[in-house]
Amino acid sequence: MPGTRKLGKPTDQRFAMFRQQVTDFLDKGRMETTITRAKELRPIAEKMITLGKKNTLASRRSALAFITREDVVTKLFAEIAPKYAARQGGYCRITRLGPRRGDGAEMAVLELVEAAVAASTPARTLAPAAPAPAPAPAPAPAPTPAPVEQEESVQEESVLEESTPEESVQEESAQEESAEEESALEETEQEESK
Repeated sequence: MPGTRKLGKPTDQRFAMFRQQVTDFLDKGRMETTITRAKELRPIAEKMITLGKKNTLASRRSALAFITREDVVTKLFAEIAPKYAARQGGYCRITRLGPRRGDGAEMAVLELVEAAVAASTPARTLAPAAPAPAPAPAPAPAPTPAPVEQEESVQEESVLEESTPEESVQEESAQEESAEEESALEETEQEESK
């Protein structure tokens, strides 16, 4: 099953390491290891996910023969494999991290490709596009006041000049209240249109 890299270990130790690392990787979904180990582990992990997608008794027994913990096999068949039902391979990703401090070994992260990414890949067949939702109706414009003649504005100016400071404060507060009422009405209209 694995490739031809010996990784400085005898065959039995190498297979035992692969079994344990694949078990841990499927349990956690992410593993930081050397790049050569990651390249060896990826095809084995993908084979286990493919066995999980088959979901037969024989495939479960094959997975149990390699994976060292039963709870990880249950997780593989119940949670991991169904996420990749529509995906044909490529369940794992290797991302390089750089050299390890100490011995300078090239490090990498082996991780499962997210199911959201798998589901968002476009299909090869063209599906009809869903109709766009109708735009919300625009709020009704506020009524515009009738045109004011110049004579009236001149009269208002003279009235404003004659008013006392107390009256002007009352008029300002009345204008502020009407402005607040208008803004409240506009907010409710916007909420209703949503």
